[in-house]
Amino acid sequence: MISKMASCLLRSSGDIRSRMPECGSLPLISFLILPMQRVTRLPLLLDTVCQKTPVNTAAYRATTQALKAISKLVKKCNEGAHTMERTEQMCSLQNQLDFGKVKNFPLISTSRWLLKRGEISLSPTEDGGIFRKGSGRGICYLFVFNDVLIITKKKSEENYAVLTYSMLEHLTVEKIETPDSPTGLGRSSHLFRLTLRKDNEGKPEEVILAAESRSDRARWISALMHREEKETSTAEKGALQQVEITRAYLAKQADEISLQQSDVVLILNQEEGWYLGERLRDGEKGWFPQACAQEITNRNAVERNVQRLERLRIETDV
Repeated sequence: MISKMASCLLRSSGDIRSRMPECGSLPLISFLILPMQRVTRLPLLLDTVCQKTPVNTAAYRATTQALKAISKLVKKCNEGAHTMERTEQMCSLQNQLDFGKVKNFPLISTSRWLLKRGEISLSPTEDGGIFRKGSGRGICYLFVFNDVLIITKKKSEENYAVLTYSMLEHLTVEKIETPDSPTGLGRSSHLFRLTLRKDNEGKPEEVILAAESRSDRARWISALMHREEKETSTAEKGALQQVEITRAYLAKQADEISLQQSDVVLILNQEEGWYLGERLRDGEKGWFPQACAQEITNRNAVERNVQRLERLRIETDV
C-alpha cells in the first residue's frame, strides 16, 4: 500500500525525491519501504542476543523484554500490512468480476484474501455442467479465497464473467490417480475431482479438472482444501523437515511466499520441485521452488531452530 501511494506521488511530481548527499539521492519510496523491510528481522537478531546473554542477569531480563516488545510490534506491522493489501486487492477484484445474472457476492472484506487464481481445464470426458456451458472451450478461471471459490470464464485480460460460486466449507476435493491419461488431455493429465455440495443457488455440482503438472495439482488442492487450521504444537513442528534459503525468491502467484537468503523454512508438503513451507521467523506459509533451498541435516542446528521457533512464538503471542 505504501509502495503504491509513494509511486503515485512520484508520478504526479518528479521533484519529490531527496537531493541531499547524505541520502544518496535515493527516491522517497526507498525510505518509506525500508522500515518494513528491516523490522521483520529484528526479533531474530534480538533472539540471538538473548542466547548469548547469561541467564538470571539484568541484561538478560532487559533483552527478553525487548524481544517481547519488538515481536509484538512486528506482529502488528504484519497484520496491518496484510489487511491493507488484502482490502486493496478485494476492491480491485470486485471491479473485475461481472456477476451478470448470478447473484452478486459482496467480495470486499478485511477478513478475506486470495489464496490462488488461474486457468484450469475440464477433463474432455466430462460433461462439466455449468462449468462447460459457461466456459465453452472447456477452460475455467478460478479465484480461490480463504472462504469462497468463484468460478469464472475469462472475458478479457482483466475482466471475468462469473459462472457460479461456493463457500469452501461446501467443497470436497479428491485427487485422481490414473495409470493411463484420457485421450486428448496432452500435458493436462493430472486430474482431481471437485464437488460443490451447494453452489450459489443451493444446487450440487461435480466436475473433474485437469492440472498442467503434479505440482500444479497439489497447489490447487491445497488452496481448495484451505480451512482455518489449529496451531500446530512446537513438538509437531520439530519433527518437520527444515531448509535454509540459499537464493532469495520473490513470490509470483498468490499461493507463493517471498523468501530472503538465510531464511529458515519448515516444510509442510512437497511436490515435483516445489515446497509448501512455513517461514520460521513469522509463520507465513506458501509455495516456493526447491532449487532455492538446501535441507538442514545437522541435528544441533535443527534443535536450535525449534527452540528459537518456540521462543519467537511465545513472545509474539503475549
